[in-house]
Amino acid sequence: MMAKRHIPHSDYSYRHRRPARRRALIATAVVLALGGVGWTFFVSGPGVQGLADGAVLDGRRAARVSAYLDAKAAGAQEKVRATLDGAVVAVKPEGARLKLALPPLAEGRHTLVVEGASSLPFASYREVVDFMVDTTAPDLKVAEPDVKNVTGPVTITGKAATDAKVTVDGKEVSVDKAGAFKITVPKGTPVVQFTAVDRAGNTTTKAVSARGRRPMIRAAHITAIGWGNDTLRGNILALVRSGKLNAVQLDVKDEDGEVGYASQVPLARQIGASKGYYDARKAIAEIHAAGAQVIGRIVAFRDPKLATAAWKAGKHNQVVLTPEGQPYGAGGHYGALAFTNFADVTVRKYNQDLAVEASKLGFDDILYDYVRRPDGPLSKMRFPGIGTATPEQSITSFVADTRTAMRPHAKYLGVSVFGIAATRPTEIAQDIAALVKVSDYIAPMVYPSHWGPGEYGVANPDTAPYAIVQRSLADFARQAKGTQTAIVPWLQDFSMGSTYGPTQVAEQIKAAAANKMDSFILWNAGARYQGAALQQIAAH
Repeated sequence: MMAKRHIPHSDYSYRHRRPARRRALIATAVVLALGGVGWTFFVSGPGVQGLADGAVLDGRRAARVSAYLDAKAAGAQEKVRATLDGAVVAVKPEGARLKLALPPLAEGRHTLVVEGASSLPFASYREVVDFMVDTTAPDLKVAEPDVKNVTGPVTITGKAATDAKVTVDGKEVSVDKAGAFKITVPKGTPVVQFTAVDRAGNTTTKAVSARGRRPMIRAAHITAIGWGNDTLRGNILALVRSGKLNAVQLDVKDEDGEVGYASQVPLARQIGASKGYYDARKAIAEIHAAGAQVIGRIVAFRDPKLATAAWKAGKHNQVVLTPEGQPYGAGGHYGALAFTNFADVTVRKYNQDLAVEASKLGFDDILYDYVRRPDGPLSKMRFPGIGTATPEQSITSFVADTRTAMRPHAKYLGVSVFGIAATRPTEIAQDIAALVKVSDYIAPMVYPSHWGPGEYGVANPDTAPYAIVQRSLADFARQAKGTQTAIVPWLQDFSMGSTYGPTQVAEQIKAAAANKMDSFILWNAGARYQGAALQQIAAH
């Protein structure tokens, strides 16, 4: 396909400055007809008003162009010669007309010439039409807004091809001579749809979030079953009401592949994943009433429920395989059928459908977890359907597709990642530099207990929560620099190798703040959190 060429308006009219041609006294005309669509071009001729020079056709129109000469008006015996861009075009009778056998019209400028002589006095004629075929969508660039104040209007700037008309949510906007434009939208506008249409009718669209950077999140995790426990639920809501948390992370789909509420996604119901441990709308309303937002966590590709069902049904491509065609991980700590194949269309759509459903139900955020390949040697794994993409590229495209699907529902999308992903993206297929471009925030799991001795120069990370969190998050901050994507770390509120009390939790929060990260999500599998480690957020 040729590069987009923007033809100045003067190029469309230059032939009008040529000396007038000698024309037939009779009303001879070449007719360019778009068959079947009821739209006809008339080349300029005596008594005929029409296209003349400068027609611009898109690919659909160009493919349907036919050219005819009125044989009766021209005289049945006259000699007709036609050329397109200097090459002779065959002229064949077709009823009362002569048809010009035009070849397929390629991208670019074209000149059609029809000439002939009649037995009538002074009736020789020559008709010329210059036109253009343009199948290239117009350029359209829109900058993600740098929102400084989430409570005020948002200004968005962009630039389009100079021959394009630009609309925003269906309303035309003013574009200067260079194609630049600027609009302001009211506060709270979730998504703005830009469309550029060029003279040929080619269209480019772009959706841009007007919400800017995800505001501060201070959340704690709770499972679907845990939400049904009055004590666990009550303790988390108490932290919200006291101003120490402003969000609750409630599981949508967990590590067992179970969906916590009564999902209506067909595949979830088909494989028995829809459990109904809690009423989604009721839970969301209760959390909102307490003064917090709700983050719906979806464990994406660790999904033994789907993997087992797919394998039993003979749909082996939905599972990560060994080179021998067996389920990857047999005998491993995750189980024989644990990881679904992130490259499979059905697997991807299933998780995206859950994300959209949860958005519609009222979850404020969707946070993917296990959005990765299994850990282990890549040579021992097969991902049917991945094609030429790398695992990192496939994971990134999955996240990007989800963000697009969720945009109409104005929800934030986060991605949970390993702490090592900032420096070792291929180990689990999480490319942070790519993921920050397709998500609203990255949630690195920088739990001190999960780092090995010597990482980031820290001899024993588990006993040095501030040092390991501060140093590891600095790498994530560097990769997100220059974007509107926030870093929201998962922090450790549990004891593994060492005892973690309020001091150790608070040290991690301070380490995040040292990287200008005021957000975090606390993890405790039992949903028991140490409020003494948390400062109130009411002043922020």
